[in-house]
Amino acid sequence: MDERDASHGPVDEMGSTSMERWFRMVAASIAWFAIGLQYYLVTHKPDVAIIEATIRYFSYFTMLSNILVALAMTLPWLAPNSALAAFFSRPSVRTALATYIIIVAAIYHVILRPLWNPQGWQLVADMIEHVATPGLYMVDWLLFVPKGTIAAKSVLGWLIFPIAYAAYSLIHGAVTGYYPYPFLNVSELGYERVLVNMAALAATFAALGLVLVAIDRMLGAEEAPKTG
Repeated sequence: MDERDASHGPVDEMGSTSMERWFRMVAASIAWFAIGLQYYLVTHKPDVAIIEATIRYFSYFTMLSNILVALAMTLPWLAPNSALAAFFSRPSVRTALATYIIIVAAIYHVILRPLWNPQGWQLVADMIEHVATPGLYMVDWLLFVPKGTIAAKSVLGWLIFPIAYAAYSLIHGAVTGYYPYPFLNVSELGYERVLVNMAALAATFAALGLVLVAIDRMLGAEEAPKTG
């Protein structure tokens, strides 16, 4: 039994500790509550048809990232022997999700929060999606994800999802006229400015990913003497 196992409780056949399982159960429950609440709020607006509202719901990077994080917190204990659980348990995948959810939180608080004033249940959903879920996921990443195995080149692969999302947003916006974020709004900013914004965001994703890889290596080096 290594230091991680000794400090976090007994280990099951999948290598998960009891503390890890309970933490992820609680975190997943909170995340799924906000995901469901946000869907209810989006689809119960009187001026938008439910199909269109559903498409818009899944057109937000915030929602896609929160759903991925919720899956990553759920599958390892709910279906530990599944291929999806194995996928979401990979340190590289979990670190990619950490990159996405940190960006989600940062953009919300720096750019989007000053633009509107959510109230009631909308405020609850927003705070969970942009504060509680990112915070809980980062605690999970720091405490329970094995460190020291991620190559810097992995960051290039992590960019595929946000780049594909940005491309979808432009196509969807061109067809429907709806852009989920002001910095992607071609109707107001034009393609040149939006492409510059997308490049800046891609660079930010890459830079943050490299920072997390560096932290991963540092923590991995600290864990090595304990487990060796």
